[in-house]
Amino acid sequence: MALNLDTNIQYLTGVGPKRAALYQKIDIHTIRDLLYYFPRSYIDLTQPSFIADAPPWEVCAVRARVVAKSSPQYVRKGLTISKVKVADDSGSMMITFFNAKYTVDALQYDKEYLFYGKMGASPAKKEMHAPAIYPADLPSAFLAVYPLTQGLSSKMISQNIEQSLGLLDENLPDPLPAFLRRKYQLCHLHFALKNIHLPADRESAEIARRRLVFEELLMLSLSLHSVRADSYSQTAFLCKNTDITPFLQQIPFSLTGAQQRAIDEVCADLQKPTPMNRLVQGDVGSGKTMVAAAASFVVFQNGYMSALMAPTEILAQQHYQGLSKLLTPLGMRLALLCGSMTAKEKRDVKERIVLGMVDLVIGTHALISEDVDLPNLALVVTDEQHRFGVAQRTRLSEKSDHPHTLVMSATPIPRTLALMIYGDLDVSSIDQLPPGRQPVKTYVISSKIKQRVYNFLKEHLDRGLQGYIVCPLVEAGDNTPANLQNAEEYADQLARGPFADYRVGVLHGKMRPKDKERIMDAFASGEIQLLVSTTVVEVGVDVPNAVIMMVENAERFGLSQLHQLRGRVGRGQEQSYCILISDNQNPDTKERLEVLHRTNDGFKVAEYDLKARGPGDFLGKRQHGLPQLKIADLSSNMDILLQVQQATEELGRCQLSDGERELLDQEIARILSRVGDQLN
Repeated sequence: MALNLDTNIQYLTGVGPKRAALYQKIDIHTIRDLLYYFPRSYIDLTQPSFIADAPPWEVCAVRARVVAKSSPQYVRKGLTISKVKVADDSGSMMITFFNAKYTVDALQYDKEYLFYGKMGASPAKKEMHAPAIYPADLPSAFLAVYPLTQGLSSKMISQNIEQSLGLLDENLPDPLPAFLRRKYQLCHLHFALKNIHLPADRESAEIARRRLVFEELLMLSLSLHSVRADSYSQTAFLCKNTDITPFLQQIPFSLTGAQQRAIDEVCADLQKPTPMNRLVQGDVGSGKTMVAAAASFVVFQNGYMSALMAPTEILAQQHYQGLSKLLTPLGMRLALLCGSMTAKEKRDVKERIVLGMVDLVIGTHALISEDVDLPNLALVVTDEQHRFGVAQRTRLSEKSDHPHTLVMSATPIPRTLALMIYGDLDVSSIDQLPPGRQPVKTYVISSKIKQRVYNFLKEHLDRGLQGYIVCPLVEAGDNTPANLQNAEEYADQLARGPFADYRVGVLHGKMRPKDKERIMDAFASGEIQLLVSTTVVEVGVDVPNAVIMMVENAERFGLSQLHQLRGRVGRGQEQSYCILISDNQNPDTKERLEVLHRTNDGFKVAEYDLKARGPGDFLGKRQHGLPQLKIADLSSNMDILLQVQQATEELGRCQLSDGERELLDQEIARILSRVGDQLN
């Protein structure tokens, strides 16, 4: 059969149904998928070292001939060692192989090979352990290394890719218009695919990679813009210019410049004929809620209703209590709708909403239930945006006729990256904290001095202050490592032991909503002095009297999550502390935790977290609605990302031929099909 890029991979020579099933595990179904399965790195054999010059401890290639082979030595059951002596004009080197009899037997005396591996530590005694071996006359000495899955070797993948590359036509249609390739100095798609897999040298690989990164980010950007264009229909809720002076006078403190700027941007959006789609991102405690409150006041003044959806009942209740104090004196009627409410309580709230007796409803996922009718809904606010999938946000918006959308996130990310991740949203960043807020002092310690931390905690509890201890687990399981703390057992140990004279409470996600509410109310009122919890306190627990956040097994948490936990303290006038406990000796882990010791700036913490963990882990499991990127790296390809944003605007303005437009539309359709309804 004639093969093309959309042919099922099983029809490639040497693949068949069994190997095709292995390829499916890494999401490769067609020949096109295989060609877009890019190398994770390369082995550079282009400039092999002389044996005498090979640097100790470094990975390098050595071109040498085999001069001697020893008989295999049986060290113990399951382990055989073989020694091979190789030499070049500069000297000789001993190579050790483990359980590799056939490899050693295949090596021919006086024949040259390329040996690629890590040199030994001694500059005088040259040696290498278990290197990769290549013929000295390789057609290409710059070899691709692919991510593997069980059953698929690098050699198999390379052979299948080489065959697939042979199917490429020199006139392969390129989805990037020629004028863009010229302007941004990008190679043709045919060159890119050939040279990302079989480059002659590092420069060719880099030229190919830059082109493919640009293409992937551009198609993603265009896909997000196409989604956004769908939302650019007329809104039924055009708001007139509203005087918000009464609202500003009601606030018991002065707004920061960043808050005022965000409010101005929101008010301007509400006066446009198209629905507002805006992200307000800012550090913990930066005052994002005031922006949402101002927006709901403007909507109220125009005779419409607003809805605010929070990820947890604790946060929803907190918003309800705080906003009621602020907005009720202005004539606004608020309601709370949560899953733990009784059927009668829910029914009463729903009836009040339908009768037009609610101006702002605050709730959890209960708001998107099918039986919740939200007539006259002009503004949808979602708090902690990263906790909701795009589809959930959309479901709430669909309860009305193109309402305005405001999403809030306390997980700040670099602005340029935000424009890509939240491509369907405008972005407002609140990068100032309210005046008088003291930075939280953060320390990273080992568990050996935990008793000192307990004494430090007791000193503050004796002064009438409060504290948190956060654990990575709710309860111990059969396979739980002994060093991991779990909230239930730990709280019991503390209450019976070092904190027997204090009121200790426990809070975790497996508790019934009413029990969680009872515990949080007791902590907020001061009845509980020390709260042992899981990360359920990460979002939305606001107790100004709590001044110490202690985190057990801190290495188990992401940096942004630890920063969120740190944000639970430092909300009052007292100096607050965050104490991270970890016995992990991994240098990367220690460096990661030290970032929190060095800075309280959430944007800097997020940038480091993004670089260290990549966008997938940083953003959570696909909650952001982005497809998995195949070659681009949102944290390190920022220069290309800036060019892509410029190119996106240029494509929106220019007149493409029918053929060029069709190729672009095909690629956009592929992106959207990989994401499913997350973007739609």
